[in-house]
Amino acid sequence: MPKATAIWLLDNTTLTFEQIGDYCHLHALEIKAIADGEIAAGMAPFDPVAHGQLNMEEIERCARDPDARLVAQELKAELVQKRRGGGRYVPVSKRADKPDAISWMLKHHPEVSDAELCRLLGTTSPTINAIRNKTHWNSVNLKSRSPVSLGLCTQEELNQVIEAAKPLVV
Repeated sequence: MPKATAIWLLDNTTLTFEQIGDYCHLHALEIKAIADGEIAAGMAPFDPVAHGQLNMEEIERCARDPDARLVAQELKAELVQKRRGGGRYVPVSKRADKPDAISWMLKHHPEVSDAELCRLLGTTSPTINAIRNKTHWNSVNLKSRSPVSLGLCTQEELNQVIEAAKPLVV
């Protein structure tokens, strides 16, 4: 998510376009276009500090020296917990975000089956069909947002579903 990271760095730091571009593997002109709102408008920012990719000391060091380059931290391996069987509990505060996540999945990954969407997001087939057909009661207010950024699933779970849905090339 280099553009989402670039958005966060633009909004929260005083780093140069070159420093942000170098860290995010984007051209400085792309960073300028993001800053001007020409690219990635409406994209949710990704906080590299909260996710352990950078620390504030590193950002402050590079902010003081425009020639310095950001160095990512070593990511510590997270303990992967196996989910137990049964339904997936979604807090009340996140339940309203499910239609946005369904809309995003239908837009960006139409190859994923309804059954997999139901399992991944904890929703129902009638809800998916209503959003697909634009007959959902709140369809005019839906904003396509990634289920990972909404906290409805992890990036690993999303990647597994997408990989499983890819058609086999013969």
